[in-house]
Amino acid sequence: MRGHEHSNNDLSGTVHGFVVQAGNVHGGIHVSGGGVREDVPPPWQLPPAIRITDRTEEIRALESHRCRAGERGHPTLAAVSGLGGVGKTAVALAWLHTLRPEFPGGQLYADLGAQAPGGPVDPGEVVDRFLRSLGVSADRMPPTLGERVALYRSLTADRRLVVLLDDAATAAQVRPLLPAGRCVTAVTSRRRLPGLSLDGGHVIHLDPLSPEAAVELLDSTLADGRVAAQPEEALALVALCAGLPLAVRIAGARLAARPRQGITAMVRALSEEHERLEALAIEGDHDVRAALDLSYQGLPPAAARLYRLLGLHPGREFGAPVARALLGDDEAADALDALYDANLLVDVADPSSGERYRFHDLVRLHAAARAQEESQDEQTAARRRIGHHYLANTWRAARIIEPERNFLMEDFDPHTPVDEDFGIPDGPAAVEKALGWLERELDTLMAVVRSACGTGTPAVAWQLTDALWPLFPRRKFYREWHEAHREGLTAAEEAGDGAAVCRMLTSGALGRLETGGYAEALTMFERAAASFLDRGDTLGHARTLNYQGLAHQRLGEPERATRLFARAAVELPACGDLRAGALARFNLADVAFSRGRYGDAVDDAEAARITLEAAGDPYNAARAAGLTGRACLGLGRLDRAETELSAALSALRAQAAGFEEARVLGGMARLAERRGQLGRARQYYREALSLYSSVGRSQSAEADEVRTWLGALEPTGSPGATGTGKPSVPEAPGREASEEVRGDTAGE
Repeated sequence: MRGHEHSNNDLSGTVHGFVVQAGNVHGGIHVSGGGVREDVPPPWQLPPAIRITDRTEEIRALESHRCRAGERGHPTLAAVSGLGGVGKTAVALAWLHTLRPEFPGGQLYADLGAQAPGGPVDPGEVVDRFLRSLGVSADRMPPTLGERVALYRSLTADRRLVVLLDDAATAAQVRPLLPAGRCVTAVTSRRRLPGLSLDGGHVIHLDPLSPEAAVELLDSTLADGRVAAQPEEALALVALCAGLPLAVRIAGARLAARPRQGITAMVRALSEEHERLEALAIEGDHDVRAALDLSYQGLPPAAARLYRLLGLHPGREFGAPVARALLGDDEAADALDALYDANLLVDVADPSSGERYRFHDLVRLHAAARAQEESQDEQTAARRRIGHHYLANTWRAARIIEPERNFLMEDFDPHTPVDEDFGIPDGPAAVEKALGWLERELDTLMAVVRSACGTGTPAVAWQLTDALWPLFPRRKFYREWHEAHREGLTAAEEAGDGAAVCRMLTSGALGRLETGGYAEALTMFERAAASFLDRGDTLGHARTLNYQGLAHQRLGEPERATRLFARAAVELPACGDLRAGALARFNLADVAFSRGRYGDAVDDAEAARITLEAAGDPYNAARAAGLTGRACLGLGRLDRAETELSAALSALRAQAAGFEEARVLGGMARLAERRGQLGRARQYYREALSLYSSVGRSQSAEADEVRTWLGALEPTGSPGATGTGKPSVPEAPGREASEEVRGDTAGE
């Protein structure tokens, strides 16, 4: 030994594992698995693959990631996450089994037990099993986890094998089990494991199956022709299973055990929501409820409580503020993250709506069942917090859209979380955002209205219905308009709230007017009028005069309508409601216009416009200007007609009032015809038709009228449309008052 005559190279004490004992060593050192048995065959531990459907894209993504990693000489790591029973292991197995020819070094498998009763498996135990499977004898097993992991990676550095780590709890549990070299590792977890991305992992999330794929899975499970014989029933069955492969397989297995039973019988069994999870079980085997129980039991306490409380939420979707309303600001964010990471919540991909989530259908049923663990008092309080959250937000949006409206007394905690900033309260962008919020949340808001009486908060039913008023006529949600007011009226009657009863009658009847229920609307208005008289409310009674006039006008009784409008135009201002009086005057103008009395129509519409502008009602003021323009057109005052119609069009566009804008465009087109500007007239007519279509009124009488006028201007149309410039007849009387309900509610 050069430079050293002697070298102290003693080794004492107990030695485990591999030892290198040397003086001076020149060159590289290679530690071989001296304790590895050469007679041990490659491990082939993967469970058998099972049939899967509709996962082609996911498997293609996994294989693409493997190819990219292989090109760079890196190991492949992929994580598959999703709800329990969604098919994570099945997808991983389907992919890994195809790789066997390219990976002769073997297949390692471990269930990491994230949902096991005793808790997740210690990674050290798994490394031990893997080392034994690779031929390391017990007497050669290193003593510490770090040494065992190092040996595991040494043994896999030059070996091509695949590893499946099933049901992982965390990325930290997985890392010691990652092989080296160009091996392939797949990880499945009910939790999203973004931490594995730091290790070069590719993370994919599995959603439930499409209806077609679920039917295919059911058919393969039964394999007896029943699906082909009962295709509609099969679709209904997989819909009740919500596309969850485990649920579909269980339903199929139960049917397979009953070969004479039709699919309809299973559909009936699952149709009872409170029994659906019980029906999706096979004694002693797979069970959807058990799978969800395992996910639930792994939640932190705050997240588990939020899960239970969200089970009381009546709608399908909700935003993060709902969680804050239920749990408080301090705990809600972490609890939501925990539910999301556990795949018990799915995020709703809508950039415009902020942080929003939904339950898978079967998870929703499970959460609702778990909610029963809360005391009755806490369940009632949670439902009240949910109702008041939506009431506060809806009221705020409604105030932005109609600041002049006197809404029913709100009854909610002023500190209730709100969903978003609608912008400058009096700006058109804020109005549009508020309307968008109401429309997006409408399904949930209707669910809150329906459940209010049964959850001990009946006032929420009529207060929320009243706050929804600005949405119904603007966006034409007629079905919801009728239902909400029916529910609100029932709640108000049961509570004996006379003011709420009258509001539900009048606002609800205006919805009936919009859908042709004129006689029913008149009955409701008359009932409200009698109630106002009984209560000594002269203002409320005067408002119903205006409403009754609208019903008689729709019923083809213009004389009676005129008398009622005239009374309302006098009595409402006398009671202090100038705005409602102006609306009655507007309705007088409309009747006059429809009867060809254009001079009277101009006088009344102009007077209405002036008062409505002073009252801060730009929408109805613009409608009055539009009616003035139409009446001036009938009188041949074309310059005045252009001024009024142009002003109305500009104002209505700022109000996002598509239906009324379309009407004004029709008037602009008729004006262009009168001036011989036929190209411009056609353009206006087409714009009007486009707007009618965009607001769902393409089949209305107004749209049909525009189509007729436009057809007359086409080259193959009538002689008046051949480009001669021949003026067409004055604009036919319209149904201007049909939009009167928007923003009116008689000034309540």
